[in-house]
Amino acid sequence: MYKKILFGAISLVLLTCAAVQAVMVSVAVDKIKMHASAGEKSPVLWTLGIGYPLSVVDDQGDWLKVQDFAGDTGWVATKQIDRKPHMIVKDDLVDVRSGPSNRFKLVGRANNGVVFQTLKVKTNWIKVKHQNGLTGWISRSQLWGW
Repeated sequence: MYKKILFGAISLVLLTCAAVQAVMVSVAVDKIKMHASAGEKSPVLWTLGIGYPLSVVDDQGDWLKVQDFAGDTGWVATKQIDRKPHMIVKDDLVDVRSGPSNRFKLVGRANNGVVFQTLKVKTNWIKVKHQNGLTGWISRSQLWGW
């Protein structure tokens, strides 16, 4: 009986740790299709652009089941993703600043769903770069991804 309880407790701890440390990936090509199930012939749910961050939920051969920042899930081909860190704006409108605090100068703003490459991480701030060249710092609480 003791062994069963111990095994159950260890399993719960391992599952909790695995859930906390989700594997993140991002779209590596200009456009990919997120499918309803693994396979090219499966219905397309969404089209995602380069850099779009995704959390890996499961895998099946050359396919990954992924979840986006809105909680939507689907399947993408592994050949179209990589591990380059990217973030996506999860709030309606965020400030992009010249340094890692609200005291720094405002250099731009970004809307919900805008994707940024992750350059540097400080405790509560992320230095990001947009594909248009805008570079700056955004509060970590306003982003989803790495």
